Amino acid sequence: MLTAALLGLYALGGPAWALGFVALVPWLLTLGADQKPLTVVVNAALLCVAFTAAVFHWFGAAIGAYTGIGAVTGSVALLVLAPVLQPQFIAYALVRQWAGRRYGPLLRALAAASAWVACEWLVPKLLGDTLGHGLYPSAALRQVADLGGAAGLTFLLLLVNEALAVAIEQRRRGPRVWLRPIALSALIVVCMTGYGLARRAALQAPPSDEAATLRVAMVQASITDYERLRREMGAYAVVRHVLDTHYALSWSAIRDHQADVLLWSETVYPTTYGSPRSEDGAALDREIQGFVDAAGVPLVFGTYDLDGQGEYNAATFLEPGKGRLGSYRKTHPFPLTEYVPAWLDGRWLRGALPWTGGWRAGDGARVLPLRSADGREVNVVPLICLDDVHSDLAIDGARLGAQAILGMSNDSWFTAYPQGARLHLSVAAFRSIETRLPQVRVTTNGLSAIVDDTGEVLASTAMGDQAVLTAFVSARDPAPTLMVRWGDWVGRAGAAFLLVLVALAVWQAARRRAAAVPAPESAIELALLTPFWRALAGALRLCAGAGLLWLAWDMLWRSGVQVQSLKQLAWYAIAVLVPLAAAWAILRAHAAQARIEGATLVLEQRRQRIELPLASLAALRPWRLPLPQAGADLRLAEGPLWTRGLALRRPYSLQRLLAAAGASLRWEGRFAAAWAEWAQARADARRRRLDHPLLKFLLFPLLPALVAFRLHQVIAFGGPLGEYYSYGLGAYLTAALIWWASWSLGLMLFAAALRIAIETIVVPAVALRYSQAGALRDALEWLGRVTFYLGVPVWLALRLLSAG
Repeated sequence: MLTAALLGLYALGGPAWALGFVALVPWLLTLGADQKPLTVVVNAALLCVAFTAAVFHWFGAAIGAYTGIGAVTGSVALLVLAPVLQPQFIAYALVRQWAGRRYGPLLRALAAASAWVACEWLVPKLLGDTLGHGLYPSAALRQVADLGGAAGLTFLLLLVNEALAVAIEQRRRGPRVWLRPIALSALIVVCMTGYGLARRAALQAPPSDEAATLRVAMVQASITDYERLRREMGAYAVVRHVLDTHYALSWSAIRDHQADVLLWSETVYPTTYGSPRSEDGAALDREIQGFVDAAGVPLVFGTYDLDGQGEYNAATFLEPGKGRLGSYRKTHPFPLTEYVPAWLDGRWLRGALPWTGGWRAGDGARVLPLRSADGREVNVVPLICLDDVHSDLAIDGARLGAQAILGMSNDSWFTAYPQGARLHLSVAAFRSIETRLPQVRVTTNGLSAIVDDTGEVLASTAMGDQAVLTAFVSARDPAPTLMVRWGDWVGRAGAAFLLVLVALAVWQAARRRAAAVPAPESAIELALLTPFWRALAGALRLCAGAGLLWLAWDMLWRSGVQVQSLKQLAWYAIAVLVPLAAAWAILRAHAAQARIEGATLVLEQRRQRIELPLASLAALRPWRLPLPQAGADLRLAEGPLWTRGLALRRPYSLQRLLAAAGASLRWEGRFAAAWAEWAQARADARRRRLDHPLLKFLLFPLLPALVAFRLHQVIAFGGPLGEYYSYGLGAYLTAALIWWASWSLGLMLFAAALRIAIETIVVPAVALRYSQAGALRDALEWLGRVTFYLGVPVWLALRLLSAG
């Protein structure tokens, strides 16, 4: 595929960065507006595979070498997982087709680009890669990243590709047509270039003050494959060899480079510093501190940290004569090699993936000082390996007062695949562009580098070299960039734009439906209720609502937002579920069907048939209190109301049914038409499957309940079937039932809150006779469904990730 080949060349860097503006054009020309969604998905999935093969072919081989499964097996697995690892192509293509059928080329391009960046924000990449990283070789264009990060560059690249594709598609319509997208794409590139040149000129101006400056020496010892060395030499001998090598290089850095600070790479000390596991470990800990005391300079080195929660990949700061200043724990350990979430971990996973690590994730950015012997000080934010592919930590560090980024990595698994090390360095350099913080970055065996605030690599070591690289780091506080002020905002803005676009589409569809004249129904389903049965069913509904309200109050102000006891569930069943079921049973017992036969309104129930001459009917009066649901009373021509009320969700359907037979009944009472319109719009906005109580409150709660129940079993009993093995099947199923009931209760409360929010907006619109009240309700109902069915799983996933 031509697009995959162009992207493969684009990923090589150098002058090929210009291909980023045209690489997607061949693929875009294959995405026809009339294609079926399945065809679009298959097309995009094939590009995912081709893109992965062209750009990340080395990654599969590196995975195979690291895990021991072999390069071929690793590459095949990577290609099979390509649609999962690169889902932005599928999201882009689907949204592009959807938007193209409803809007013009401009909104289609904006929607598709928003889908791309929103997908990469919601589903972060393993290596943090995005299309905008390919612009790194352009010293001017990459500066735009301080406004929107690499995601912002991706967004602009996609717009330019779209504009060129539109120009090609419209080439037969004359220059006045196809020149407009060409001009737009040129304007984007010119603006990016102008901003980049201006930013570089501003940042390269000489500083106006004499800030404290430190010489930081990065020690690259090029000792790799600790596991192999441990098998050959023994664990203690490996540590001895690593430390002796670093001592020698560090003394050279102090003697020959006048280093003020020493920086060693990630996990250079492959055991827990400060929590020794043996007497030898305690002696080595004292030895490292003794070296720092003798050298008279602080040392930052990669090691392990330990607390009651577990073990961490960490960076430890040691000062001469004072000991440990503090430690930073890696926030983003590599999944399935360094870290496994608690909900996924287990014996079966460890058996299937024996290389899986056991480190825990740290708790976010931390700023620590580097202090020289004579009192000069620079505040730095440490980033360990995968931390630097996420923009959040560097941004948080800048907000906390960091004056430089201190990077530490172990890229030894890229030894045979230098493409990976180059990509990692390029991605890490974007953190300096986004924050205007210079960066010193040390790796085990390359590429260690010095990066300035424009992202320029001022100096670097080669892969496999044993070297010392010295950088000057100053205590200057840069002006905050837009990225520092707003965070990684582009993906969130793209998701918000798509939600607005979907709401607009729903609104427009609702307006079209409202403008259409509905055909009268031949029969209407309703319930015939005497005043007694209506009062009883309504009271049951009120009882259920009051019970739910009391539970909400109790959970918010007394017992907490989680179910704490079986008493709460018993109250939920007795005060909420039982009354709701009883009210539903009353409506079902009095169900009827209304239809017209000649000049007669026929109301037919299971065991009786009622006939009302149309001439005897004078008006309709809607129920102002919609209990047990919306409904209406019939006003007879003689004056009184008919003895039975009609419980029906669509009052206008009944009016149209009667009008089609020649009985044009008016709505009686103040705001009667508004109440009828409110009930009708709510019923029209309802979707039988998505809004059915069985799905919302019985089936859907199983999804989060099973996830939470499994996590509880692992934490409380040591495995997913722990309670079954300990107490038997009855206790296990009872616990599962409790979790399901708890989530059912929680989701019912959440649905009630959404309902209150929707009706708070819609009811005033109906009362004020707003002409688009029906469209407004439809849009809000869809927003509520998205929040309910997607928001809850996303919230649960975020909670699990943060807790894991």
